[in-house]
Amino acid sequence: MVKCVILAAGEGKRIHPLTYTRPKVMLPVANKPIIEYNLLNAINAGLKEFVFVVAYKSEMVRNYFGNGEKYKVKIEYINQGEPKGTAHAIGVVERFVDDFIVLCGDTIFGENDIKNILNTKNSIGLYKLDNPKEYGIVETKNDKIVKIYEKMDKPFTNIINAGIYHFDKKVFDFIKKTDRSPRGEYEITDTINMMTEKSIVSSVILKEWRDVVYPWHLLDANEEVLKKLDEKIEGTIEKNATIKGKVIVGKNTIVMNGSYIEGPVVIGENCKIGPNCYIRPYTSIGDSWHIGNACEIKNSIVFDNSNIPHQNYVGDSIIGSGCNFGAGTKVANLRLDKNNIIVTLNGKIIDSKRRKLGVIMGDNVQTGINSMINIGSFIGNNVSIGPGAIVKGVIEPDSKVM
Repeated sequence: MVKCVILAAGEGKRIHPLTYTRPKVMLPVANKPIIEYNLLNAINAGLKEFVFVVAYKSEMVRNYFGNGEKYKVKIEYINQGEPKGTAHAIGVVERFVDDFIVLCGDTIFGENDIKNILNTKNSIGLYKLDNPKEYGIVETKNDKIVKIYEKMDKPFTNIINAGIYHFDKKVFDFIKKTDRSPRGEYEITDTINMMTEKSIVSSVILKEWRDVVYPWHLLDANEEVLKKLDEKIEGTIEKNATIKGKVIVGKNTIVMNGSYIEGPVVIGENCKIGPNCYIRPYTSIGDSWHIGNACEIKNSIVFDNSNIPHQNYVGDSIIGSGCNFGAGTKVANLRLDKNNIIVTLNGKIIDSKRRKLGVIMGDNVQTGINSMINIGSFIGNNVSIGPGAIVKGVIEPDSKVM
């Protein structure tokens, strides 16, 4: 039986501050962890046995998925230990697999693409991308892999390595011969390049693929998933509340009078929405939230157990767990000159390629009344923002802004 190996060990430093307190694969998209979409799509593709390779904050993955019983499959866990690259991560499962596919846990793959990989032994999935500079470039000939190149400033093709593979036991012989790359890791791309010299490695072009590299890519993934969801109301909608379009409302959630929700939107369980608030399309709200009077939220992801209770605006943003907005807190999301929003992440200046981007906010952030958060701000965990304060740029964890 073919097993499915899902790589879930990484921290995801390029998605700070959201991954200070959780592994990257557990970041929510439409109220489910990224990795859960791969598990469900792989199950629908016919797979029954899974191996999760974990390391960073692995208890969160283990506690959420357990042994797979609730999905009616079998899930085993292998701790990678010190992350040493993708080839090393795959190498640690040698004793547990024979014929197997590999999925990168922080990339969402479609069910049919997983089926196609399953039906093509010794293969890797490829995807055609308009701007492939951030990814490994793949040279092919007659649907066979010739060579995989690392990131190139001037790519000669738009075909990239998508991060899904089908291997058998032979791959481990090549992994053992793989040397460290210039960045000090054992790369599966180097392993595959050795394999292409000795045998045929086939390619499968994917039709559905969504990678999450930077925090704002979560907003893109969230939009794509929400477009596919069907309406489901399990909570209470009061008489004078308006639900328009596809909206999901979880159990024990109440949408109070005067609230206007314009789908696609998903709202979790045990939430209090309203009265008199406006939730706009492509918004995901986690469990145990309060969104109150005269608040507006659009195109945002808000994690569990937080409050945006009165006279607040949040647009094109990601809000962590345990946050509380003081009355009148506003998040800016558009430059006055309407140009792309430039951000600073881990000391590196990056063009987000987005005209609208608000705040990326970690867990347990508290804002005072009438505070203002400028476009493209990154706020770490456990930050206190005082009344009337203006926040911009990067705010380190455990800081106070007054």
